[in-house]
Amino acid sequence: MHDLGHLGVPEAVLLKAGPLNEREWGLIRRHPALAFELLSPIEFLRPALDIPYCHHEKWDGTGYPRGLVGEQIPIGARIFAVVDVWESLTSDRPFREAWSQEQARKHVWDKARTHFDPAVVEIFLESVSRT
Repeated sequence: MHDLGHLGVPEAVLLKAGPLNEREWGLIRRHPALAFELLSPIEFLRPALDIPYCHHEKWDGTGYPRGLVGEQIPIGARIFAVVDVWESLTSDRPFREAWSQEQARKHVWDKARTHFDPAVVEIFLESVSRT
């Protein structure tokens, strides 16, 4: 559900093996707002719309689509952002092989306080360590 807005992004961009150009990044950055627009009419999903709309916001305000900062980002989206990046990093993608859990752990830890809520990162990494 969170990436439903990818329906509005050409497959060639989604599956591109190399770096995206500025136009392609613009298309990618539209997907959270498009997901919000597509899902808003579905009444029972409205309480969860913060996740598809805000999961690319960053703790330091450099994210998209609205440039929210810190606790302006809804808690569900802050949690989901960490989980989504973890899943992405530890899974094979068309443009790269999956990272090890140790590589993903380091990346997520390094992005606490810039990309991610540091409290969420700490709790998430503690829970991953137990598995």
